[in-house]
Amino acid sequence: MPPDPTPPGEAPPGLRTSILAPVFVPTAVVVLALVALSFAAPDTSAALFGRAQAWVADEAGWFTILAVAGFLVFVVGLGASGLGRIRLGPDHSRPDYSYPTWFAMLFAAGMGIGLMFFGVAEPIIHFADPPVGDAMTVAAARQAMRITFFHWGIHAWAVYAVVALSLAYFSYRHGLPLRIRSALYPLVGERIHGGIGHAVDTFAVLGTIFGLATSLGLGVIQINSGLSYLFQTPVGVGVQVLLIVVITLMATGSVFSGLDRGIRRLSELNMVLALALMGFVLLAGPTVHLLQALVQNTGMYLSNIFSMTFNLYAYQPSGWLGGWTLFYWGWWVAWSPFVGMFIARISRGRTVREFVVGVLLVPLGFTFLWMTVYGNSALYQVMGELASAGTSRLVEAVRADTSVALFQFLESYPLATVTSAVATLLVVVFFVTSADSGALVIDMLSSRDDRESPVWQRIFWSLTVGAVAIALLLAGGLEALQAATIASALPFTVVMLLMCWGLLRALRMDAARRLTLRSARVAPLAGGVGDWKTRLRTLMQHPTRPQVMRYLRETVRPALEAVAAELRLQGLEVHVGEGEHGGPWLRVGHGEEMDFFYGVRPVAYEPAEFMLADPRRRPREDEQPFRAEVHLREGGQDYDVMGWSRDELIHDVLDQYGRHLHFLNAVR
Repeated sequence: MPPDPTPPGEAPPGLRTSILAPVFVPTAVVVLALVALSFAAPDTSAALFGRAQAWVADEAGWFTILAVAGFLVFVVGLGASGLGRIRLGPDHSRPDYSYPTWFAMLFAAGMGIGLMFFGVAEPIIHFADPPVGDAMTVAAARQAMRITFFHWGIHAWAVYAVVALSLAYFSYRHGLPLRIRSALYPLVGERIHGGIGHAVDTFAVLGTIFGLATSLGLGVIQINSGLSYLFQTPVGVGVQVLLIVVITLMATGSVFSGLDRGIRRLSELNMVLALALMGFVLLAGPTVHLLQALVQNTGMYLSNIFSMTFNLYAYQPSGWLGGWTLFYWGWWVAWSPFVGMFIARISRGRTVREFVVGVLLVPLGFTFLWMTVYGNSALYQVMGELASAGTSRLVEAVRADTSVALFQFLESYPLATVTSAVATLLVVVFFVTSADSGALVIDMLSSRDDRESPVWQRIFWSLTVGAVAIALLLAGGLEALQAATIASALPFTVVMLLMCWGLLRALRMDAARRLTLRSARVAPLAGGVGDWKTRLRTLMQHPTRPQVMRYLRETVRPALEAVAAELRLQGLEVHVGEGEHGGPWLRVGHGEEMDFFYGVRPVAYEPAEFMLADPRRRPREDEQPFRAEVHLREGGQDYDVMGWSRDELIHDVLDQYGRHLHFLNAVR
């Protein structure tokens, strides 16, 4: 298990702002080398990416499919087990956000360039060119939506959940850095701060860069198509490179101008526009048919999820799996450090079970609605064209250029120019916010600590991601984006499997500790509490903060010092200190095993109305009652020691220490 975090209220020593060279340097060298190769020899780069994609699909496709299936089973199993009651933070912590706010943030995480690009295109492509069966039939339409739901379904969010859950648990409950390496602490211990940890974070940064570059590449291709539709702008790599340069500079400019708050507001506006555009298509299109299709699509997805999860098309060998399912699985894995860090940051205080249910189901519902509204509307339009004319203009357009799918589709609806302009604006803002936020995450993973890094470093990563997107476009466009994503995700898939192992070990040890703390038989509290009338007066009093602070200073601190002095005589490493709340604490070191922590804090509380002299009048600030609450490593223990004697406090410390030793013996 991780060592004790810095005692509450104290900042870790030696924090400084600088790059983490063992992560920054190799990542920058690899990325810049690939960018230089793509600019200097685009044909060679395209061939290299193609061979990498073919190898991963042919030789390691089974591993990726099995790993992602394992992630889903792992996450669902954690949520359903008794481990689901553990909090992502101390036992006394509560969520930072209400359910509606948290759900809205998860909903925002589910939106992005991918839904805009593939919402119409993917169902049409599967309908026109299915992996099995006849094309352009009713059966092909059903299969197209089933495959689309599968690619955008629960597996993607299980991948994100593995990373987010690991980050949140080890950071908020055990005080480790908000980094991928922290999840490996139960496996390698302090070596996470050395070469192993650096390698893990390097793989995470490389995967994030290529996942982000893929999203930006897809986005700029679609922006180019939108501008072509609106303003007859030429479609080509040159224009797309120029667009990447312009929009990347816009994202980079937010670092200088402090537009982060404006970007967030723009993102909120983007969400409103996305919902409005989807609502427009739902109401202007075949509304009843779409609602029927949503129910049927969901049923087909649920009834086929097991067989589709393990389908490698082994009996129909082709390149379909590598171009679709493996691309998506690689994209989700590559994107997981970025999305996972965002989800972790907003989930502090949730239980594991709350986390799993929220992350897996809330964004999934919106994604299914989005894909049904766009995908089934497009299929409805195509099948109508086939019935009347025998051909479909939308199918032919998508076959010629996937990026025009959305705009060609919107052309059949009223206000096509307005809706196409809104769609283009949506992709632009998704591009800017993704580039800016993604560069921040990459910067955090490649910095020495959690403090803000130099501005130039974040600018470097923002420009680098744009350069990678340009390089991949020059090296083969969409095919190169897919190949780079699949290849870069494979090493991080291995890291994620290790994260699952480490997280499971830590959670099981956490659960074992909670059980032993409740069930261990320890020596009873020695001594009495004095005269019963004195005890009754103690129960009925409502001490103020100054009174509690005086008690902590005059009784609790000396009691802890006495225990520390005796333990030092036993050869143990013991520290006594004081947190920012003014509460004293004691920590006993046990080498490689888990340290013991015991502290007492002043905690404000609201007394029961029947105990107030005048229940109608709330206490003034100087009358606010406090209690002296015991805090262990896991957090607040919900019992008050205010008024206890020095000997009673010492025996309580020894009781808790005895339980801790019992736990160590149980798991040793």
